[in-house]
Amino acid sequence: MNSQNKGVAVITGASSGIGAVYADRLARRGYDLIIVARNRDRLNALAKRITEETNRTVDVVSADLNNKSDLARVEAVLKQNTRITMLVNNAGIGTFAPLLESDINKMDEMISLNISALTRLTYAAVPGLVERGTGTIINISSIVGIAPEVLNGVYGASKAYVLAFSHSLQHELASKGIQIQAVLPGATATEFWDIGGMPVSHLPAETVMTTENLVDAALAGLDQGELITIPALPDKAEWDTFEKARRDMAARLSLAKPAARYGISAPSNI
Repeated sequence: MNSQNKGVAVITGASSGIGAVYADRLARRGYDLIIVARNRDRLNALAKRITEETNRTVDVVSADLNNKSDLARVEAVLKQNTRITMLVNNAGIGTFAPLLESDINKMDEMISLNISALTRLTYAAVPGLVERGTGTIINISSIVGIAPEVLNGVYGASKAYVLAFSHSLQHELASKGIQIQAVLPGATATEFWDIGGMPVSHLPAETVMTTENLVDAALAGLDQGELITIPALPDKAEWDTFEKARRDMAARLSLAKPAARYGISAPSNI
């Protein structure tokens, strides 16, 4: 048990899987918690266990973040609670159905949760963190954010947004004492697969990480100051090379003249 008080961590999607493990680990690190999810019974059971094992305070907020009034309630908590020092944007949904087999209404719900709700919660939390001069935002993205061909394209695009948003937050907020981290899990042993109709047991065992290992690696990456944490990537130099190429190319993405390969002649003066 950690008697140190590190403030309050807010964790969305905390009733099971990755979010529940974050709740456990952060409580053991000395955080009181506000855990958010739709399933109140699961949240209550988790809160009871964590409180008994760690003696940390755990508040439960039952909310569907795709419901505007529920989302507004969570935003209000983030704006008003001055003890909040961390937000873990974990809530999200996904699918591996291809485009032609996808329900556009389900895709819209995915965009709303994975992008809009995450953005609104971040905007609610950040002003208070900046005012207090300290805080952490952890955004759970996915490897499909950089490998969109792997699963459903809308899911990949939503996670690419989370990655890009995290880069922007780092650019704007690092100098204000706010630590940003984007975590890119690969296949993880959660309910995601069962809900989608493909039990995780059907995946190659060597590709699937446990939620405990995923979160422990992610928190180790946070301790090391990583902006982007890819728990399964063996050689970090591969990401560093990828990121350096992206940044180097950025200086040449906006120029007055089209690239020579397009054969566009400069217009003559009239």
